[in-house]
Amino acid sequence: MPFKYGIVLAAFGLPGNAATGTPPPGVWANPANSVHVAFKRCGAAVCGTVVWASAKAKADAQRGGTERLVGAQLFRDFVEESPGRWAGEVFVPDIGRTFSGTLMATDSRTLTGEGCLLPGVGCRAQTWKRIN
Repeated sequence: MPFKYGIVLAAFGLPGNAATGTPPPGVWANPANSVHVAFKRCGAAVCGTVVWASAKAKADAQRGGTERLVGAQLFRDFVEESPGRWAGEVFVPDIGRTFSGTLMATDSRTLTGEGCLLPGVGCRAQTWKRIN
């Protein structure tokens, strides 16, 4: 299944505080700088919500059935499995589907991760950067 610009399918680095599992501070940009996400605590998990998107990203999301990209929760129910490694679900607005993803903190300003259409199939990776 092709992805026009891959808002998030593989996008999932999430640095947290290993001792407390707190969400990463700041706002993070995808590699194309077309989507910015802020993370916050959602109950016992961490969620990431779009706070800014380019016109192209918004148009691609609308074609996929997502009416409003800004405000959409892309990263859902991420929990820390081990220090610096998280797992959860990622919503991909340009195709209107949710997938499993794993997250890892590369360093304090870099997030990396992987998501797969099916376990071990159709996997993609991305690196996100802190923008503030």
